[in-house]
Amino acid sequence: MPTTWSRAPEEFHKIYVANTDAFYRLGSNQGLAKELDEFVTKCALSLWSRCGGLNEKHVAMANQIYSRNQPRPTWMLWSLTSAVCEEDVFLPPVFYWNLAESDAKRGTESSRTFIRMLTNILLYLAAVDDDVTYAEAAFITECTDRLTAICDTSGVRKSRDGLNPLDYVTSGEPSFQEKHPQVQTSGGETAPAAKEDEQPKPDFDALMAELEDLVGLTEVKKDVKNLMNLVKVRKLRQENDLPVPPMSLHMVFLGNPGTGKTTVARLVSGLYAAIGVLSKGQLVEVDRSGLVAGYVGQTAIKTQEVIKKALGGVLFIDEAYSLSSGGENDFGREAIETLLKAMEDHRDDLIVIVAGYTGPMEKFINSNPGLESRFNKYVFFPDYDGEQLTEMFRKRCEKNGYTLSEEADAAAVKLFTELYEERSDNFGNGRDVRNIFEDMIVRQSNRVAAMENPSKEDLMAVLPADLEDSEEEEEEADAAQDAPEKEEKSE
Repeated sequence: MPTTWSRAPEEFHKIYVANTDAFYRLGSNQGLAKELDEFVTKCALSLWSRCGGLNEKHVAMANQIYSRNQPRPTWMLWSLTSAVCEEDVFLPPVFYWNLAESDAKRGTESSRTFIRMLTNILLYLAAVDDDVTYAEAAFITECTDRLTAICDTSGVRKSRDGLNPLDYVTSGEPSFQEKHPQVQTSGGETAPAAKEDEQPKPDFDALMAELEDLVGLTEVKKDVKNLMNLVKVRKLRQENDLPVPPMSLHMVFLGNPGTGKTTVARLVSGLYAAIGVLSKGQLVEVDRSGLVAGYVGQTAIKTQEVIKKALGGVLFIDEAYSLSSGGENDFGREAIETLLKAMEDHRDDLIVIVAGYTGPMEKFINSNPGLESRFNKYVFFPDYDGEQLTEMFRKRCEKNGYTLSEEADAAAVKLFTELYEERSDNFGNGRDVRNIFEDMIVRQSNRVAAMENPSKEDLMAVLPADLEDSEEEEEEADAAQDAPEKEEKSE
């Protein structure tokens, strides 16, 4: 099915300039043009690593990503191909954090408009080869979800939703990197990746050490260790022609968001591969949107594509209860049936982990006899307490080259203790730590940028002010000013 998003490069440039000009007219800084062009280019490189293959059309389109009064790029096929092979991870740009914070203070929504603009531009870029693959649409969705999370965290007011990229998928064509896998050699050049049977297995001891290094999760670590011992002995019994009882390795992870479920699932996948239970050990993470389509007959195809990627590893389904929450005619039930069949057909080389809140997950498992019989291992992930949240924050600082002063460390202890003790239903555990860390980086960057010649120590130092919300500071200052007036009136 041909895509409706295909445009000639020159026409795309007009669309790109029209979108960016409109964005700037909303009150955004025209000085962002260079950063915006660089950001969209990085997104295009990551996007095209998920397309079917590169050609001169991609080169022509890449050379049209420039705003008014900005230099035009000069990509060539060889340089674009090399850049696409190296680009993969999506990182929200610093200017977007500042934009979201500005929106939150002014009550505007430029940052949410930016998301809709980026979605449109990336769909045009995905359709350059007249095809929008599922992998490309999933990447665009990932980009918009991460930017939306920043808006939500910053408190930007809600706005109308943008397009859903998954509605415009035209094929499940394998990605460029899947067709042409590359590895980096010691000299910096690229070389074909080794065949699957030549790939080294994950290091069991290293993965167990990584598990042990996780903050908290004492009972989770114990459960994983017990499971690994059970599976290792089971394989030894099989190798010695001893009987082994039937056993399901599929699992249910119960707990609130940010409690480490995805991290542990990734480690479990590698550990299973290390002891020979799985052939590859990759983790494929999806939620309802990655399995369920909007039209009859498409959900099974979409779910099968995801299962195909997960063969040899672990399929991790977050908020899995949403698959059964839509009633008898909901397409989520089709995804469940497709999943159950795959678990039976590929029981020797596919493990499924479903995750979510405790109550809804128990209802989900009990909603289908097939689920109930295949998922009998439950692992509970408790909330992190204040001390554990503080330790997670310290580790993030150390890993990223930031040094907490003694006063800043004390401020962090106070902050995370209060965060835990006053937690609500929206408590995000490790996600809250990540958000606070990222907010700290912005404040610290603003403070250091005002220095004339900051030293290396200045660039690394975190002060108590870097952990304080500016709005809270203003409220405290206003309260302090009001206090003497109230005292005078009382006298």
